[in-house]
Amino acid sequence: MTLQSRETIWDANGKTLYWIVLVYLLILPLPCEGFLPNFWSRVLTLSWNSHTHQHMTEQSILNITLETLKTTKKHHHGNHAEEQTRLGRGFWRAVGEVVKSNAAMDFLSSTRSDPVYHFDSERVDGAMVMLRQLWGQTLLSVQAKEYQSARHSLGQLFHSLQDFYSHSNWVEMGQRFIYLHLLHPDEPAIPVAKEDIPTCMECFSHTCRDNLLPPMTATGKDAKLLTTGYFSTVPSKPPGKCSHGGILDSSRHAGAKGGINKDSASPLFSPHHYLHVEAATLATQATLSVLRDLRDTVGHKSFLRLFSVKQVPALVFVMDTTGSMFEEITAARLRALSIIQNRAGSPEEPSTYLLVPFHDPEVGPVHETDDPNQFMQHMENLMALGGGDEPEMCLSAIQLALTHSPPLSEIFVFTDASPKDAHLFDAVKALALEKQSKVTFLLTEDPNYTTESRTKRKRKRRKEPLSPDRFALYSSLSSLSGGLTIFTTNSDIHAVSTIVEDNTAIDKVMLLHVETKELMSSHSFRVDSSIRNVTLHVSGDLIECTLTSPSGQSQSLLTEPRPLAELERFRGLYRISLFSPTQPGLWKLRAKSHGHLTFNIIGDSNVDFLYYFAVITNETHPGLARVEGSPIADTPAFLVLAVTGLAPDENASFSRATLVGADGESLQQVKLNSSSSSSSQSVMELVGRVESVPRVPFCVRLTGRDGIGDKLERVSSEVVQPTHVQIQVLSVPRLVPGHSTMVDFDILNHGPARLFTLTADDDCGYLQKRGPHRFYVAEQETFHGQVDLHTPATAQPGLTVTLTLTVHDLDSPDSNYAVAYLTVVPPDPDMSPPSCSIARVRSSCISRCNESIWSVSLAVTDRGRSGLAALQLQEGEGILTLFGSPPPMEDSLTELQAGPDQHRTTAGGPSHGHQQHMARLENGDPPLNVSEWVLDSSQPLWVRYTSSCCSVQAELLVWDTAGNMKRCHLTSGQQRLLSDKSAETNGSGRITLTAGVCLLTLLLWPSLL
Repeated sequence: MTLQSRETIWDANGKTLYWIVLVYLLILPLPCEGFLPNFWSRVLTLSWNSHTHQHMTEQSILNITLETLKTTKKHHHGNHAEEQTRLGRGFWRAVGEVVKSNAAMDFLSSTRSDPVYHFDSERVDGAMVMLRQLWGQTLLSVQAKEYQSARHSLGQLFHSLQDFYSHSNWVEMGQRFIYLHLLHPDEPAIPVAKEDIPTCMECFSHTCRDNLLPPMTATGKDAKLLTTGYFSTVPSKPPGKCSHGGILDSSRHAGAKGGINKDSASPLFSPHHYLHVEAATLATQATLSVLRDLRDTVGHKSFLRLFSVKQVPALVFVMDTTGSMFEEITAARLRALSIIQNRAGSPEEPSTYLLVPFHDPEVGPVHETDDPNQFMQHMENLMALGGGDEPEMCLSAIQLALTHSPPLSEIFVFTDASPKDAHLFDAVKALALEKQSKVTFLLTEDPNYTTESRTKRKRKRRKEPLSPDRFALYSSLSSLSGGLTIFTTNSDIHAVSTIVEDNTAIDKVMLLHVETKELMSSHSFRVDSSIRNVTLHVSGDLIECTLTSPSGQSQSLLTEPRPLAELERFRGLYRISLFSPTQPGLWKLRAKSHGHLTFNIIGDSNVDFLYYFAVITNETHPGLARVEGSPIADTPAFLVLAVTGLAPDENASFSRATLVGADGESLQQVKLNSSSSSSSQSVMELVGRVESVPRVPFCVRLTGRDGIGDKLERVSSEVVQPTHVQIQVLSVPRLVPGHSTMVDFDILNHGPARLFTLTADDDCGYLQKRGPHRFYVAEQETFHGQVDLHTPATAQPGLTVTLTLTVHDLDSPDSNYAVAYLTVVPPDPDMSPPSCSIARVRSSCISRCNESIWSVSLAVTDRGRSGLAALQLQEGEGILTLFGSPPPMEDSLTELQAGPDQHRTTAGGPSHGHQQHMARLENGDPPLNVSEWVLDSSQPLWVRYTSSCCSVQAELLVWDTAGNMKRCHLTSGQQRLLSDKSAETNGSGRITLTAGVCLLTLLLWPSLL
């Protein structure tokens, strides 16, 4: 798409020029695959009522998260609307990562035209294999606490799974429940029509009704065949096969003409548009089913961590442990202890603690834990020893901290040395920007001290002078990430470290982030009614500083203790706390200094925002494709924002965003319009057109009005650095131990012809060549390249390798970056779930249900080679009893009469005595580990469920050690339920207890004994 074409999409009033868009789309030759990617697709296809991948994914994650919180008493407070407000900015960022990965399947050149990723061209078998691989990869990543890579693979899984219901004839067959076999090979399968079997008849209009041949629309017990539509010319469509259809599919003209896709509600793009709602409903149910299976497999705690629910910023320390650092280590230790003690048991208690020590040449190990006591033990074990030369491996340690910490983290670096590993700066910068994490440096060294180093404290002298710019990389990294670089002293380091407590509290928002080198400077920030606890951090050396309130009252902060704020002055840092209650309105700050100053102004508020830049794409699907890395300068783009934390009754509105330069100057105003696509009352999605991305670095400031009409402003922490070069990772392959893997990328030169260098880095040392690699790219041309990674045979499945690629112009500051997360998977994974086989059924249910019981005896085995891992009674009011051999024949009533202390035994093995049970479980008990009970994967574990006839159904969850799960659904009548409950819980297998199977097992029972 040309830049001129993009400019016609939006006129001066921000209105969509619908007919221009329509004419433009009509001349596009490329196909349209899957449900529409995101909200902007509705605009481009004129189908406002269409369900998109974005909406289905967001809504499903939100619903299952709220469902999970409801069952977790610790987190549940109030109704769903109130819970949504408290989910936090981190939650919506995590959801955005899943949505981004989902939408990218339609935008990346490596996936957008591959039928396997979209259930196209009857490639159903290959697509199912890929779905199951993505499920296994997601599970591995969550269990390894590699949540970002898990969100990436989960988004891919959702896209293909949702596409099945839009691209196949599943809906046309009258199916009202999801297709279990897609993810569960033990569930019944419907055969796919062979290549020589016609599936469609001719259709000569945009709307195609009844164009599928009879075997493709069979219902009931009639013979059924699955088919999916072909699109474009690759692969070629055999005669008589169905096309994808729609005005963007060139295969629709070949026999059989027409198509069957249900991607949208528009007949121009979807011949079966009249079934769009039914397809979207099933796709949503399938998405919900996957999320429930994932939650039940990894546990509620890990599930909530996966989506960063109510995330408190992680406490992340990067500690120099050379001999001069005794005071700094002590200060960090005391500050950590203060945070842990003050926040224990409160909503502000950090969920993640991370410590990365570094020395020269040692870096690490990384100490990551969710146990504050364990973290303090690691802090206590730090010792200041050794050292001598001034530079240290600081950037290597920061790289590890960024790799292991969650997004939106606050990272605090304690050191008194400059970096020895400056070559890592680009990789560290890329990680900080990609994760939107702030890096703050607490330096106990005077940067102007050039003749002696910190080693004076070790009674050593340097012979060579030190550069006054040796800390420039630290200042640059803190500036672009939204942090601070504070030069202080040993005597002040403990007081200065209060900044750690200020910044790691929950719901912190940025009101101003600006740097200035002027001797005199003036700045302003706005406080609204939702803001509490406003704190100003100023690094540098102030001569004068005057604060003025919205009512015009002023205070000279350096000389006057009141009436507006309290100032705490330390070497290198000024901490200014506004008195409560803080007056809403525009506050002004005037400062005089000896040189460089940095202002960070923060407050407490639920209301914050996330944003990204995007461009219109029509490669296979009309939509807005997110720009990875930095946006391209001097070109138009779209700014997409999500306002988070709005109260259910908050009538807030947002009119514009401002691109703000480094000194606080306004570079460009961006008018915002609602996308009307948000899945929650607590998040508002906005989009605006940037006429031309500025050439200079900038922050994004959001402006609107709160529910009572007061102006509201928020500022992004990180600094956007526009560029004229772009790098795109085309594929993110899986890593297999003992094998080499190629990662493909493109570098697009949006400037004049020139030379570039590429540097690659990974956190595990798997790269064969790191660079720099030098190459020439002509004007407006693309360079295609590859990097090679070799995964050692000893690599653990589930490990995530973080790959960073940075490209630099040799003769200008132009640069850009890309970050990819690659997961190590086993070479031959076990994807076969356990099985539940009925051994015996007993039922004596009468009219008075409380006077009768029913029971089912099962043999639970693992079909794969991994072996059984755990069991849990998910639903049911009865008792589940585990045996080492077939259970006894006596009446099961005694099990219901067992006391509460007898219900559960430890996993130490079976009880002694004839036919004694190994354990008893009830609904609400955590999963019981049985991996040590059944050492042979072919050996069954015997289970009996006994219940009062007042509770007529139950559900047993069984896992193997590979993470595969089986849902065994039990009913008193042994009938498979065909109710709405089925659609909610299937995505996993459930056993079919028909009368014929029951009779057969009863006949075989004596031989089992």
